[in-house]
Amino acid sequence: MLSPENRLRRREDFASAVRRGRRAGRPLLVVHLRTSGATDPHGPGETVPSTRAGFVVSKAVGGAVVRNRVKRRLRHLVRARLSRLPAGSLVVVRALPGSGDAGLEDLAKDLDAALLRLLGGAAR
Repeated sequence: MLSPENRLRRREDFASAVRRGRRAGRPLLVVHLRTSGATDPHGPGETVPSTRAGFVVSKAVGGAVVRNRVKRRLRHLVRARLSRLPAGSLVVVRALPGSGDAGLEDLAKDLDAALLRLLGGAAR
């Protein structure tokens, strides 16, 4: 489970990450990353916000049980990788239809590859 300060909840934040951030697609998922050095517009004071992550898993992935399993797996994987991301960044992970049948290792491999590309560790 992600801690409350690391959860992306507001529609505006999801839209900001998807529309203004960078995107890396993999066979099982698409990762949107918006990095910002600005302060948190929703928080008090002038503190640097923590990295926040949100997930989009549509009905194309599968039924409710499958979608919830995919969300749990993605939350677990992203939580372990939050420290690699710049402070204040917004991450949206969108699961593609094949992710319902994929194992945890396959999701982890695609997530790592997408984050590596977005953080500038791999050439396009």
